[in-house]
Amino acid sequence: MSRRIEAVVFDVGKVIVEWDLRLLYTDLIPDPAQRDWFVENVVTPDWHWQHDAGGMVADTIPARQAEFPEHAALIAHYADNFADSIPGPVPGTLDLIKALHAAGVPLYAITNFGAEFWRDFHPTWPVFQRFRDIVVSGVEKLVKPDPAIYRLAETRFGHAPEAMLFIDDSLPNVESARACGWQVHHFVDSAGLEADLRDRGLL
Repeated sequence: MSRRIEAVVFDVGKVIVEWDLRLLYTDLIPDPAQRDWFVENVVTPDWHWQHDAGGMVADTIPARQAEFPEHAALIAHYADNFADSIPGPVPGTLDLIKALHAAGVPLYAITNFGAEFWRDFHPTWPVFQRFRDIVVSGVEKLVKPDPAIYRLAETRFGHAPEAMLFIDDSLPNVESARACGWQVHHFVDSAGLEADLRDRGLL
């Protein structure tokens, strides 16, 4: 039998808030096919990942502009407009967070998020006031699914891994947490998460 859950730990992007790099360029690249090409080849998720790992835009933007000088202005747009890639909340998750908090369940988060972007983003979302602590990859220079970020979270949050439920949309992140001894939920939508939380007696 699984150990009783003492705390619930959320991912942020695509679990609490929606995220899509293409939204940065809706107005600047009106053609959907050209916009898809740009996000698949220039300002890509893989390129963005270095910010999650601790890279700073003062370094990454000029380097990318040197690779794609013909797209320099579009690349610069990324640095100052990253919030546009987050259009709103994932349907239903904020209500689950509110319910867990009202039930007295300790809430935490582990997010792959650039430090500079997190600094500007998280104060604009009151939901994060319900969280006791949040491990941010760009601050710690550790990224999921590296087991080291889960070990850091265990120390910070003060709960044994088997007593925490980790929720993430990324299967590699979920599998890494499970290998570290955490209880896990692979997030697909809030309805599935709600059912799991109820089965575990958390709601």
